[in-house]
Amino acid sequence: CPTVKETFGIHLRVVGDWTERFTQLLLPQPRMDLEILPVVQQRTYPKLYVDGPFGGPSEEVFNYDVSLCVAGGIGVTPFACVLHALLDGWSGFRLQRLYFVWVCRELQSFYWFAELLCALHQKLWQENRPDYFNMKLYVSQTDNLQSMSEERFRPLASRLLVGRPRWKLLLDEIGKNNKQRVGVFCCGPKGISRTLHRLCNSARSCGTTFEFNKESFS
Repeated sequence: CPTVKETFGIHLRVVGDWTERFTQLLLPQPRMDLEILPVVQQRTYPKLYVDGPFGGPSEEVFNYDVSLCVAGGIGVTPFACVLHALLDGWSGFRLQRLYFVWVCRELQSFYWFAELLCALHQKLWQENRPDYFNMKLYVSQTDNLQSMSEERFRPLASRLLVGRPRWKLLLDEIGKNNKQRVGVFCCGPKGISRTLHRLCNSARSCGTTFEFNKESFS
């Protein structure tokens, strides 16, 4: 995280026996006759050892005038600190415009960072900078598709698109509006990364160059 804080958050997706067991150590089993907060405060937690911090490509988001962050599913995690930094008003940014594209299979996944995205959107609107943050959300699985009907998530609902992004059209649009060097940062499935990498390396006639950076989980 680029900002200086005394605490940091870990976003854990529970898939498989290791993460399931880890979750059981951290959270008590739900019981109807038990309030969870007092139990959490009284529990003895396992001691965690953390390696790092280690640098990552997403650190460079702020070193471009224009950046495009593309996330697939839980791949949004590296960009959460970028959004938090903008929300906290961290100074020293070169960044003048941020494009943010998040692709998820299921609508429910967007709730991971729904409050953060809405808070940043509201902050920039109050500061009369609505063009600073351009957000597009794509839900690729259309079965039993629902909508984000909560009033507080209305900014997200209005930017929610069904299907998969048309990457070439997206880059062409960004290039048309920003005739300069654009940093592209991707964390997600290999298919998305390969497509973006190929498009960024393609010759462009509009005067915009795209520099591809890939973030990955080990």
